[in-house]
Amino acid sequence: MAQKSHDRQPGGTPVVSDPGAVRNVVLVGHSGVGKTTLVEALLAATGTISRPGAVADGTTVCDHDPAAVRQQRSVALACAPLLHDGVKINLLDTPGYADFVGELRAGLRAADAALFVVSAVDGMDAATAALWEECAAVDMPRAVAVSRLDHPRADFDEAVALCQRVFGDNVLPLYLPMLGDDGVSTVGLLGLVSRRVFDYTAGLPADVRDPDPEHLPAIVESRNELIEGIIAESEDETLLDRYLAGEEIGTDILVEDLEKAVARGHFYPVVPVCATTGVGLDVLLEVLTAGFPSPLEHDLPAVTGVDGSPRPPLSCDPGGPLVAEVVKTTIDRHVGRVSLVRVFSGTLRPEQTVHVCGHGMADRGHPDHDADERVGHLYSPLGAVLREVTACVAGDICAITKSGSAETGDTVSAKDDPLLIAPWEMPEPLLPVAIVANTRADEDALARNLARLVAGDPTLRLERNPQTHQLVLWCMGEAHADVVLDRLRAGGVELRTEPVRVALRETFTGPASGHGRHVKQSGGHGQYAVCDIEVEPLPRGAGFEFVDRIVGGAVPHQYVPSVEKGVRAQLERGLVAGYEVVDLRVTLVDGKAHSVDSSDAAFQTAGALALRDAAGKGQPTLLEPVDEVLVRVPDHNVGAVLGDLSGRRGRVLGTEADPAAEGRSLVRAEVPATELLRYAVELRALTAGAGTFRRRFVRYDPMPPHLADQHRHDHTP
Repeated sequence: MAQKSHDRQPGGTPVVSDPGAVRNVVLVGHSGVGKTTLVEALLAATGTISRPGAVADGTTVCDHDPAAVRQQRSVALACAPLLHDGVKINLLDTPGYADFVGELRAGLRAADAALFVVSAVDGMDAATAALWEECAAVDMPRAVAVSRLDHPRADFDEAVALCQRVFGDNVLPLYLPMLGDDGVSTVGLLGLVSRRVFDYTAGLPADVRDPDPEHLPAIVESRNELIEGIIAESEDETLLDRYLAGEEIGTDILVEDLEKAVARGHFYPVVPVCATTGVGLDVLLEVLTAGFPSPLEHDLPAVTGVDGSPRPPLSCDPGGPLVAEVVKTTIDRHVGRVSLVRVFSGTLRPEQTVHVCGHGMADRGHPDHDADERVGHLYSPLGAVLREVTACVAGDICAITKSGSAETGDTVSAKDDPLLIAPWEMPEPLLPVAIVANTRADEDALARNLARLVAGDPTLRLERNPQTHQLVLWCMGEAHADVVLDRLRAGGVELRTEPVRVALRETFTGPASGHGRHVKQSGGHGQYAVCDIEVEPLPRGAGFEFVDRIVGGAVPHQYVPSVEKGVRAQLERGLVAGYEVVDLRVTLVDGKAHSVDSSDAAFQTAGALALRDAAGKGQPTLLEPVDEVLVRVPDHNVGAVLGDLSGRRGRVLGTEADPAAEGRSLVRAEVPATELLRYAVELRALTAGAGTFRRRFVRYDPMPPHLADQHRHDHTP
């Protein structure tokens, strides 16, 4: 391990000059397992804060967002640095609820290792299991903290067994809980490697002593299994033979091999912890500092030139070229834009001019952008508290403020050598919410606040639908939507929501003729235009054709384009429900004109009237968009999902085993978009949060007559 190099600024803010003295650890686990409470306990145990806050009281460091206080759960990524044994640990607390997966992705990007928090009471959800698979795919080092040991129903052994069933055999405890005289409360830990007892009866730090005789059988049994797991991952190929021959393997050798296996992501230690009593906090800190890798040992993301030109791989060198990434952007009412930045290479300094660029997110409402900006002050964030620092070296995390253009996912690099980091994968928002400002003044405030929110949240997509004229926010789920709406209202915007309308289309089901007559006399100025048209449907996707078959000048040639213009305008306005009319041919066959009173405007009106007249004879119908959906679910949910898709008028194209994950299936189907408005919420409920899906538009199909009649009634233009 690298030599530690650290200091403290006035006010207790840890400052690091060597990447080897940094650990970036993201805490993951489903909502309610106690991640935020554990962070609070670790901050208090290291003296970073004077006393721990409580989620229920809204006083924790990480859940400072007003929405988090109201919902009493984390809704955003938060950074909480602490100093232990000369190492700065940047704890990245992430929300456990599926709606805020974008915040989780940002935490994974900024981290070098993951601490999975699993409740000794409630087990784990499918999303946590899936996340373990993701971390395994990139060899991210992991450890497990089994929490809530103070609960009457806590069962540490069952929690470990569950982890081994879901995560694999290399998940083994380093310590066992030691119960008190009441046989229920956890008062200490039994160290399996050291064969020592850590007694927390008097609080932190633990009183370390030899085990009592009644502890020995449990220690021996679990220790043998642990040693075999460590030896299996050892680089010393002779170690197993020596162990099987009965040789006592030294504690120093075991600890060294254990730390190497953990840092490489091949072995996953389990530590029992209780945030409320302090049990296990000190040994957990030891795992984080000694077992988890420093940024020097972690692969860095690939970089290119801003133009996409190849560049050599980065190294975590404070003296190298500056390359950092904005992993989160928020808007503070008092400070303005605050960007959490992970520095991968080089050193970021105050008053430095840097290049900020973001590319590849235009489809999410983030146009490509490049700008040179002067960094003001640098801060070490402790939740919402910003503590000024003098520099941020490669491997560390800091905050910058008042950037004019920095958005989540942007790259910060040297002005004279701008670079671009390959973006991380973000999930697609799939729940639409239509919003309306209450007043004209609110419309301006809404536009400003939406721009800020979208800049900080890549899982939020903003869309102004030109057909329905609705402003639609695409969110990850109802909880995500609630937070977004709360933040808009907190910014002084009065708004409401309304039902989302899917942009349908209209077309003709058969041929028809139409007569348009526009004859008026007003104030000595007449308007005269008559035209006759024939309408016939075209194949789906063919668009619109206009044909001139006028014979003998019944409609003067200069007014033929006017008729077409009027027809096209009526196509855009719709005929039966206010939607665009598509896939038809209109042929102008006859008409009449007046030498004085005919005009361009009159024939435009006549053309529109003729099309409307034809609509009364040609049985126009509605077309609805059809999406192809790819649903990913556990095998035991396939039947329920197939039945649900059938109830949505879906056509199942097939099912197959998911090649990326054992025990999961892929269901492919075509479903009308009108049936998918709340599918993000309903699929989650149907599969207990384990199901995900993607969608893409494929075509328009005729809407069933009874549904089309309902739309005609609801949306008569």
